[in-house]
Amino acid sequence: MRTSRRTLASALAALTVVGLLAGCSRADSSAAPAADQGTAGEVRVGFFPNVTHAPALIGAKKDFFKNELGATKLTTQTFNAGPEEVNALLGGSLDVAFLGSGPAINAFTKSKGAIQLISGAVSGGAQLVVKPDITSVDQLKGKNIATPQLANTQDVALKKFLAGKQLTGQVKITNLDNPKTLDAFKKGEVDGGWLPEPWASRLVLDAGAKVLVDEKTLWPGGRFPSTVVIVRSEFLQQHPDTVRALLKGELAAIDWAKANPADAKTVVNGALKELAGSTLSAAVLDRAFSGIELTTDPVAAEFPQLAQDSVTAGVVKSAVALKGFADFGPLNEVLKAQNLPAVVAPELTK
Repeated sequence: MRTSRRTLASALAALTVVGLLAGCSRADSSAAPAADQGTAGEVRVGFFPNVTHAPALIGAKKDFFKNELGATKLTTQTFNAGPEEVNALLGGSLDVAFLGSGPAINAFTKSKGAIQLISGAVSGGAQLVVKPDITSVDQLKGKNIATPQLANTQDVALKKFLAGKQLTGQVKITNLDNPKTLDAFKKGEVDGGWLPEPWASRLVLDAGAKVLVDEKTLWPGGRFPSTVVIVRSEFLQQHPDTVRALLKGELAAIDWAKANPADAKTVVNGALKELAGSTLSAAVLDRAFSGIELTTDPVAAEFPQLAQDSVTAGVVKSAVALKGFADFGPLNEVLKAQNLPAVVAPELTK
């Protein structure tokens, strides 16, 4: 009887050890960096139906992405603003996202490093446009100003600007989808908006607004990363070839747009019709495109300031350390193949 009990005890102990080892193995596997698994069967890409996302719109519409991705299926999804796109990315329903710099930083913070910045897309293209009778910043007191979404790039920019003018809490900020802002402005429900293109131009040309602040004037050299590209770190580790192919397609779309500006506007207008249900007038398109620069340059030097701006705007309590935020390896390989200078940003990379 004692022998049987010892045998049973030994067997249970062995099973326990095996179970613990198996558990450790699973934990180690989940925690370990994902290995290169070759090209992905599918890549899911998010972007906005905005002129400030022209590289993504052109890349998808003109098949620049598909041409580089080969057998990899491209699935696209559109969003109104960065925070909702970040939720999709962190929820695992997106792999790559074109979005504003502010939400990109917040995604890195929220995910504790599970996303990485891999490229720029557009510099510039945001303005504070207001009713014509508002002629000075002080006159914003008591007014109602719209931004696309709470904590999105323009929302942070407006709040940081107001803080710098000692106007925090003295201006009502309303978060509205961009098309609703246009309608609300026409009805007199809002007094203006800090908006990306083409919505700043639409308020000016279609609704009689005037520019109070062009965000370009607030940045060195007039350059700031209004749209960048981020990726789930796991996807980058598992499918680096797919990420490189997508970035190659982005660069091809940008090069084509610069060489064919009129055709680029036509393609973007067609994409907006398909995705948002309406087209832009030639005047709005011209004005919107005149305010942006299509570029894979992420304007990396401005990210520490952008991180601090989120603190000033009250989005986060303290500025995140950005070391490891970016991986420009895939982009630099694409740039090298085109004999273009590499992106060097030691403050953002590991």
